[in-house]
Amino acid sequence: MYLTSEKKQEIFKEYGNGAEDTGSPEGQIALFTYRISHLTEHLKQNRKDFNTERSLVALVGKRRKLLNYLYKNDIERYRAIIEKLGLRK
Repeated sequence: MYLTSEKKQEIFKEYGNGAEDTGSPEGQIALFTYRISHLTEHLKQNRKDFNTERSLVALVGKRRKLLNYLYKNDIERYRAIIEKLGLRK
């Protein structure tokens, strides 16, 4: 499996407020970004895997909603997570 509990804790520790704080928007956005990049690589090799494509679109939508939430409520945290993850060019 590509996403172990240790990897999740590492992501939440780096981007969230600690390894145990799994509810912070920054941690969730980082986790979704990691999963999106993994699914994107999978789809490059398996073009006709439509179930994975559907899952990828759902994850992108969830991440977008969390980013919109941060944008509305705390623009500084939004800018920090965008810069840390390199989502905008």
